[in-house]
Amino acid sequence: MIRFLSVLLAAQLPLAPVARGQTPPATPVPATAPLTLDEVLRASARAAPQIVEALARVRSAEGRAITADGAFDTVFDAEGRSRALGYYDGTYVAGRATRPLTGNGGYVYGNYRVSRGDFPVYEDEQYTNRLGEAKVGALYALLRDRLIDERRTKRTLAAGDIDIARFERGAVAIGVQRRAIDAYQNWVAAGLRLRAYRDLLALSESRRGGLARQVQLGARPEILLAENDQNLVRRRALVVRAEGDFAAAANALSLYYRDGAGEPVLVGPERLPGDIGALAGVATVARDDFVQRRPDLQMLLTRIDQGTARLALAENDLRPRLDLRGEVGKDVGPVGLGGPSRTPLEAAVGFRFSLPLQNRAAKGRVVEAQAELDALSARSRFLRDQIAVEVEGIAIGVGAAEQLAAIADQERQLAERLAAAERRRFELGSSDFFLVNQREETANDARVRLIDAQARIAAARAELAAATADRAALGLDP
Repeated sequence: MIRFLSVLLAAQLPLAPVARGQTPPATPVPATAPLTLDEVLRASARAAPQIVEALARVRSAEGRAITADGAFDTVFDAEGRSRALGYYDGTYVAGRATRPLTGNGGYVYGNYRVSRGDFPVYEDEQYTNRLGEAKVGALYALLRDRLIDERRTKRTLAAGDIDIARFERGAVAIGVQRRAIDAYQNWVAAGLRLRAYRDLLALSESRRGGLARQVQLGARPEILLAENDQNLVRRRALVVRAEGDFAAAANALSLYYRDGAGEPVLVGPERLPGDIGALAGVATVARDDFVQRRPDLQMLLTRIDQGTARLALAENDLRPRLDLRGEVGKDVGPVGLGGPSRTPLEAAVGFRFSLPLQNRAAKGRVVEAQAELDALSARSRFLRDQIAVEVEGIAIGVGAAEQLAAIADQERQLAERLAAAERRRFELGSSDFFLVNQREETANDARVRLIDAQARIAAARAELAAATADRAALGLDP
């Protein structure tokens, strides 16, 4: 009943208007289990606008590929002509279907033509038998356009554009997931730092009551209470600053953590993980083929394949053209006005030959395509070396960050032991107030440095996963 009344009351509250052109505020989520990195990565991979945009570019490339395949569509055309006035009254109707060959620059075709009436002698070829004339034929390229032509090259380039769009989508997804990991780790680190400063503030607040009673009893000087209040104000300022950092980190995380509708979700402090184990980061698996898995290298290799296709097309234009053509035709039905000469089966073969004497346009395209291919090959060699050096440098950074974190953990343990011992001495009257505050702040600083060291490890591991294109670690594998 309480839950029902709460929902009913919330429904009666007026909604805050959203100004036109402004992004609606992030939607808070109810208190549930601690937010995990895997949950953030799944939400980011599903609904990040950059990934959705990259998917749209893939569909656009697929549309261009369909357009390129249109060059191989079967084309049907028809025409007719009838003399309305004059001495002759000939009428004819013709239809033709043409289908390009997918493995050659030629095509096959089929014709049907039927005529009625009388035609002048200079249009004698228009006569057919009463049921018309059917023809089938083909043109086959023997030299130029035999192995490659412009239509097939466009289809190859379009297929390469699809691959490039998919690799770009992979690169965008890796970058988005890399930033999502950073946003999550920054949010966790900011929350743990806030928790550390609140614990430090709680020590001063719990100590103030005991000091106030001791001052009233005359066991402690009043200046000691003022000094504790000064430390209290300073530690409260640290908490306020940490709260601002934590709120800013939650706001940045909402850019990647989204709900089912793709809207940003503002995570509340109740979902903060309970310990520093949430800063472990992603687990990367060492593999030797990380260079080949990089999307940027795959895009470059695809561009090299496209450059090779352009070079082959330019070299094709240097060849002479020699096309072989053949057709078979047959008139059917009773003899028409053209006479019986059209009734027998007809077969014809022919050829066409052409040779540009200079062909400087094709030579220029060959030089241009070869130069572009050489440049892409040089860039691919450099990129391979750059990736290897980059990954090795990141791996070195991960090892150094892990060693620093181990040292920071040892420092924290020692500092906390000293702070606890100093507090006992202060309670027994064997230590002064300045020293116990210094021990506590030193221990808290060591705790914060350990959080920062763990965050650096997580960031380095995420960078290593992105550099090696480890899709499983980045939450991109289905």
